[in-house]
Amino acid sequence: MSKYEQDVRNAVSLRGSVGVSELAKLLNVSDQTIRRIVKPMVDRGEVEKIHGAIVSTQNLTDPPFLARMNRNKQAKIAIANKVAQMIKPGDSVAIDTGSTSAFVAQALRQHHDLTVVTNSTFIASTLAMVPGNRIFMAGSELRNHDGAAFDRAAYETIASHHTDWALLSASSAHPERGFLVQEQCEADMCAALMQIANRHVWAVDASKFTDNHMQISLPKLIQGSILTTDRQPHPKYTKLLAGMSVELAADQVH
Repeated sequence: MSKYEQDVRNAVSLRGSVGVSELAKLLNVSDQTIRRIVKPMVDRGEVEKIHGAIVSTQNLTDPPFLARMNRNKQAKIAIANKVAQMIKPGDSVAIDTGSTSAFVAQALRQHHDLTVVTNSTFIASTLAMVPGNRIFMAGSELRNHDGAAFDRAAYETIASHHTDWALLSASSAHPERGFLVQEQCEADMCAALMQIANRHVWAVDASKFTDNHMQISLPKLIQGSILTTDRQPHPKYTKLLAGMSVELAADQVH
């Protein structure tokens, strides 16, 4: 088993997340064998098993995107489960590059026949091998810290689609300035995703409600949108969230 554990460790460290079935094919063993191999690794905290995938728990040596996935992980997993309940097999979804969105992509591996357009290579690769899915990767030049694309080709691909849902995230939230991100390209991509979708669901964990002034505002929230978070936001955010439906995810994930 130790050899197999090392193989699992290597695969997860390289990709950050690997499906159980993908690992089984890689090691030429059954899915059940993978689960037996992974269980003691999960118990030791070396990896985490989520929705049919094995996810890295590394912190210090992770690239920035994987490090962000490890922050407030349990809240993000709970939010991902909640969002996945809203989206049905056969739906079309535009997904941004946020770390919480990456967990939603993991949860959506239990669905099938999804049409997904995203500028995130992580999300595209997570959902591409699911039977019946159609995945459109938007862009050609990838950002080095998270594998996201924001070039002209990315916006052209996004604009050519129309989806049932847009799954959106934010770096922080401010009562007056709204949801915020770090870079202008992220705000521009958010606007592009919002424009092509019938409904918007925001996946933002409670730690993001920090009144940060130093980031770039995302487009104004649209009435009828859904905020999925793990705790009820402070009353000072009431005006910001007016007209939105707030869906609370479970505090604990089992």
